[in-house]
Amino acid sequence: MSNRFSDVASLKDELAGVDYLSDDGIAGVVYLADRLEKPILVEGPAGTGKTQLAKSVSEITGSRLIRLQCYEGLDEAKALYEWNYKKQLLRIQAESGSEEWDDISEDIFSDEFLLTRPLLEAISADEPVVLLIDEVDRVELETEALLLEILSDYQVSIPELGTIKAKQIPLVFLTSNNTRELSEALKRRCLYLHVDYPDIEREKEIVLTKVPDITENLADQVARVVRSIRQIELKKHPSVSETLDWAKTLVLLGVEKIDEQTATQTINILLKYQSDINKALKELATADGVSP
Repeated sequence: MSNRFSDVASLKDELAGVDYLSDDGIAGVVYLADRLEKPILVEGPAGTGKTQLAKSVSEITGSRLIRLQCYEGLDEAKALYEWNYKKQLLRIQAESGSEEWDDISEDIFSDEFLLTRPLLEAISADEPVVLLIDEVDRVELETEALLLEILSDYQVSIPELGTIKAKQIPLVFLTSNNTRELSEALKRRCLYLHVDYPDIEREKEIVLTKVPDITENLADQVARVVRSIRQIELKKHPSVSETLDWAKTLVLLGVEKIDEQTATQTINILLKYQSDINKALKELATADGVSP
């Protein structure tokens, strides 16, 4: 299969073209994952753009995005495949008495009765695919082992049908918010990428890119205030998407300079716990980025 990206620099530019502001480290790992045909394990705090990276790569490559949203209790039937039991039962009832059981069983365990889930769908697709396995740290060890098996050989063994091998190797992103430690085996299989909160200048650039009509001065204030808030010990730090929501709110309100009153009235856009809001307002009252 031909390579998706010519070099790291052009990949970085292509991501910027779809408003994903990558650095050399992020672009480099994505480039290597394509060349080495390895999954990428993207770890970091919630809301730092891990999921968006997969979506952006899907967009610039024109690949179909297939997403497996992980959750506690996710099993093989929801991740890989299951049989359409109702349809099988109808076929058995329709053919009852007219065919031998061996003929019926061979018929009902065919592609027509197979319900593909994200993992099997990504492997069996004819067209290029980006597979996003989101929040992999939320699944149990048994499901993690299933993921490891699939990603090791890019093939699925279905007892009734045999082995289904990948027609193309998907570009795979596994995201994790570090709610639990992943197995060493899964980590060994993947290239590792840590995506943290952006620094002030990069977050300012993100705000300028994503928020129409915002001034450079206001974007700079937003980035500095958010950076100050993230340095406080909170239940939940503001994500990049919440930074953007706050910036859009300030533009809609016609704010040109963030003062203490503006911060007090709008900080609920950034923070979602009252205890966090109280801590942040106390900190901002003496912060350089907020005028009294």
